[in-house]
Amino acid sequence: MDRQSLATAAFALSLALAFASAEAKDFRLGSQIPLTGNLARVGSGTNEGIVVAVENFNRENRGKHSVKLTSIDDESNPAKAVAAIEQMAGDVDAFSGGYGSNIIGPASDAAGRLGKVYITSGGVARALVERNLKTFFRINNGEGYAKAMIGLIGDMNIKSVSMVHSTKEATADVANRVVEGLKAKGIKVTVHPFDPAITDFKPILHKIRLQDRPDVLAMIGYENDYIGILRAGQVLKPDVRAVVGVWSLATEQMAKEFPDLTEYVFGTSTLPYPPKFDSPEAQKFAAVYKELFGKSSDYLGVFGYVQTKLLLDAMVRAEEAGTLAKSGGLAEELRKTDAKTLIGRVKFDQGGDNPAFTHRMGQHQKDEVVLVWPAEEATGKMIYPAKPW
Repeated sequence: MDRQSLATAAFALSLALAFASAEAKDFRLGSQIPLTGNLARVGSGTNEGIVVAVENFNRENRGKHSVKLTSIDDESNPAKAVAAIEQMAGDVDAFSGGYGSNIIGPASDAAGRLGKVYITSGGVARALVERNLKTFFRINNGEGYAKAMIGLIGDMNIKSVSMVHSTKEATADVANRVVEGLKAKGIKVTVHPFDPAITDFKPILHKIRLQDRPDVLAMIGYENDYIGILRAGQVLKPDVRAVVGVWSLATEQMAKEFPDLTEYVFGTSTLPYPPKFDSPEAQKFAAVYKELFGKSSDYLGVFGYVQTKLLLDAMVRAEEAGTLAKSGGLAEELRKTDAKTLIGRVKFDQGGDNPAFTHRMGQHQKDEVVLVWPAEEATGKMIYPAKPW
């Protein structure tokens, strides 16, 4: 090659490198999440999914884009969650994380004031999407949880339910939806709200056993609440045909740590345990999750992964359109999302909600969690009637 040809080739290469450098983008992602405190288990599970999404993005975009994740433990405390958002806001493009509607509410308010998008799967209270907050998005909601619980109980062909629920915003919201749905089916529902600080559920279970005498005991709370209710049930043994809950119940951790309490109990779950992954994306997610954490993912990891992947995809699109750095640019791009994901379709409405979301129901059976509702998603047969005591 002559000198002129070499010079031309070198110039072309320098142009190509400069063009690639101009196109490359180092995205910055923040995550405020409970890694300690009473929501540590669910926060840690969600965080693992967030980490997998970031790792996959960096592997898939190596040589072009990259993303750096900054995480702060909010210690299951709303004030510390707000402080974490404010601390990270100047150094990140957007936030993925949070757990607990009472924590996510003030944290996402803070993100909105600072002009940052906040996406989550950990807050399902109705009020979160009624704030006209243009920077807030969630991939799941209370309505989807309520649909699943109503659908399962409705298929049991029963006459009465005792509903035990925490008075926290998200749990009370889902409980109200479930009560309305069951009553519309002609099912009698007796409601027993409890203060989140309660630890002794025997008085409530005593009343249910002697007065309500329901066919089904329904629980809407968090992990510690379920453990307390089920322990009280082991002592008082109300004569029910099934025990049904929602999030943080039909999980690998509960199956391993509390097998004596959870046998035959129903709860919401996107995955059976041991998990089964069929699609190429799901298999890749499972492989990287196993590589990073030495275990299989539960539904929390799936949620954390999906919310973060959708956010990163929107960040790339906004960057390519030149709107990422503009006020409202990323939120506008994220609102265009209409994607088939590991939890089903996600399409955001103007409030940042995903009205397409409907959950599945799983049941603890020996050392497994079997999906039993809806029928088209079932991985095994429901064992019913069956109670855990």
